[in-house]
Amino acid sequence: MFSLAMRSIRQRPGRFAATLLSAFLGATIIMMFNSLLDTAGADGVDDTSAESLSTAAMVVGGYGSLLVFFAVASTLTVAVRQRTDEIDLLRSTGATPAQITRMVVGEAAVVALAGALLAIVPGMVGGRILLDMFQDSGQVADDVDHAFGTVALMSGIDITLLASVGAAFLAVRRAGRARAGRAPRRRLRTWGGYAALGLGAGLCLTGFAMGDAGPEAMAPPAYGAILLSVGFAAFSPALLGGLLRLAGGVLTAFGGGSGYLTVHGLRQRAAQLSGVLMPMVLFVGISVATLYMQSVENDHIEAAGLTRSVDDKNLETLNFVVVGIIAVFACVMLVNTLYAATSYRSREFGQQRLAGATPGQVLAGVGLEGLLLTVTGVFFGTLAAVAGIVPFTVARTDHVLPEAGYGIWAAVAGVAAAATLATALGTARRVLRTPAVETVALAA
Repeated sequence: MFSLAMRSIRQRPGRFAATLLSAFLGATIIMMFNSLLDTAGADGVDDTSAESLSTAAMVVGGYGSLLVFFAVASTLTVAVRQRTDEIDLLRSTGATPAQITRMVVGEAAVVALAGALLAIVPGMVGGRILLDMFQDSGQVADDVDHAFGTVALMSGIDITLLASVGAAFLAVRRAGRARAGRAPRRRLRTWGGYAALGLGAGLCLTGFAMGDAGPEAMAPPAYGAILLSVGFAAFSPALLGGLLRLAGGVLTAFGGGSGYLTVHGLRQRAAQLSGVLMPMVLFVGISVATLYMQSVENDHIEAAGLTRSVDDKNLETLNFVVVGIIAVFACVMLVNTLYAATSYRSREFGQQRLAGATPGQVLAGVGLEGLLLTVTGVFFGTLAAVAGIVPFTVARTDHVLPEAGYGIWAAVAGVAAAATLATALGTARRVLRTPAVETVALAA
């Protein structure tokens, strides 16, 4: 089966491009920041510089590891779902479930290893750039030289491989249960979602109890906002279903044929489209919360007439870097998942056109779907962010909401909307170029 996996990669490299991109970006980020650990452990590095470098590596490296798993898992899940016919053909010719699992896992391991190896040079260059940033802001001494050693190299390769192999194994098992007619087990996801919501709410309330405890007061509400975002993302199918119950009648009444197609399609694919909502909720919630909290902290320091310390600069650098990493991975996950989900609907679009729908109506339906997904993701991401922003703002200022206005929120929401609508409409337009009869015949 391993040789079959290798032939599959050689014959259809485009199918694995999304997984390769996720693995490459993840390994690059992990190597970049873990090279700071190699640098901090080198001879002659002073304690202050070593602490700044180690803190950045451990905080952002932890986020990066989780995001690598989610990004690779989302792309592999969609890829395995689209290979249902191929996997069924292999089973009908005598392949066992264990052999198919080894084939898919082997493909994922090879692609992940290729992505990790390609990330070595960018990881070195990125680590050097990060060190220059820390030195320019005065957080690291100018005489510290960048080091790219065993920690950066092995952590990048190991974490990327483990994330890819684990995600592939889970994806093929989930697909196997679906083909067998068994409902997927969502108990762990449900309880995990409840736990994230409960713990996130508790941490946000802790922000009120801490009072003005300095910049450290940012930690509980920030982690609370992150956990609330994770909790909302876990329940994304239910959230989308609730929105459809509220807005379905309005869309059907005023949207005409496109509105009917939108509501019907979303109801049928709520579980699959939850893969689009998850990165959007995480992106909006974490980005908005972090950027507004940092804005509140900067305004507090400026109003008090204080000089920013090394710790203050470290905190600001980490916040901006974390938001940047989340933005990159969330956009990759969102675009990959939405592109694959939309391109997979060529047969559905062809059937709609043969039943009388015009290409314009199909495109309008896809646009309405993207709009509903955007509204749902932005709303619950904003809700999670506000739950963390308010306690920190009350603790550090005399206001309930930050004075920064709505510009940050509008920018984050705009990025989420642009990525969603551009990907969905662009992919649907490309699919609609093929005549309806051909798409139905090819997919049959």
